[in-house]
Amino acid sequence: MKITNLAQAEKTKMTMEGAKDTWKQVPISKADGAPTFSFRVFTIMAGGHTPYHRHTSEHVNYIIEGEGALVDEKGNEHPVKKGDFALVLPNEKHCYKNTSSQHPMVMICAVPREYE
Repeated sequence: MKITNLAQAEKTKMTMEGAKDTWKQVPISKADGAPTFSFRVFTIMAGGHTPYHRHTSEHVNYIIEGEGALVDEKGNEHPVKKGDFALVLPNEKHCYKNTSSQHPMVMICAVPREYE
């Protein structure tokens, strides 16, 4: 069993090509003995975004704070806001972007433990 506070998880800037003003924390992962999922928290600063990418596994996202858009493979922006869940299926090209000019967007991202 593990209980942790997000404030205890190291915050690192995403350096992956295509990321802009995005930070990542990993409060629960395979390093903690998680058998199935890793939970990551991304903080996307105003005007920032995650890289536009795809991967072979699904992931589930929950918006903790702020608002933004989930951008699909065709470039369509699907609005997301605090309290929303989003499912990204395997091999769907996507990115998250913060559409606010002032406030960060914070989201939980659950992925298979092998991914993190």
